[in-house]
Amino acid sequence: MKVEGKTVLITGASSGIGEACARVFADAGAKLILAARNLEKLEALAKELESEHGVKSLCIRLDVRDRDAVAKTVETLPDGWSVIDVLVNNAGLGRGMDKIQEGNPDEWDEMIDTNLKGLLNLTRFVVPGMVSRNSGHVVNIGSIAGREVYPGGNIYCATKFAAKAISRALKIDLLGTHIRVSTIDPGMVETNFSVVRFRGDEEKAAAVYKGLEALRGEDIADAVLWVVTRPPHVDVTEMVVLPTAQSTAILNHREGD
Repeated sequence: MKVEGKTVLITGASSGIGEACARVFADAGAKLILAARNLEKLEALAKELESEHGVKSLCIRLDVRDRDAVAKTVETLPDGWSVIDVLVNNAGLGRGMDKIQEGNPDEWDEMIDTNLKGLLNLTRFVVPGMVSRNSGHVVNIGSIAGREVYPGGNIYCATKFAAKAISRALKIDLLGTHIRVSTIDPGMVETNFSVVRFRGDEEKAAAVYKGLEALRGEDIADAVLWVVTRPPHVDVTEMVVLPTAQSTAILNHREGD
């Protein structure tokens, strides 16, 4: 399948995997709806993509945790943008590495509201249009943390386990339609994820990837584009992508080990 001329909605598109997805889909000729909280970054990215690839982007300031805002955004998309062919649920974050008994409940809420409820909000209001047209593709960016729990991962892992369950349930709910559902589960990806997790502590963030070559955002974006462009009868429902230096959520090889 080709995505040229198709409309792709990407959440969390202002940085990391979301930005990388915007770049690969722009290169493939797709129309982009870029959503994130940082509108300035989105607009700068859109300008760059139009210059490089000649594609148009619709930039939307959106907090996926705000269900009413998500509903209004989807329901009021301008002409030429309202038919969403591909939804990439990418927005997500981790906060802290505390044990549950020492954790910050506000951080729990932030992860649950973004990683889980945010995914649900977009899916709830975008998928009905896909059902009415009997076509579309939902791609959820999961994590190896949704397959195995690691020390300090507790609530973040729980949100990613839940996201996997929702993806599998959505596949069941859409049985009999031509809508596909895919989950991409990355291992270690060197983006701003760890900087966010450690609330701006760049030294701690850099230590996460020290001594090994982690994945990059474009590696996951390539995987997203690949699953979307399979023939219509092929649904790659789950894909795990790890750095060569990583075997599990906690087993990796660092130079000098």
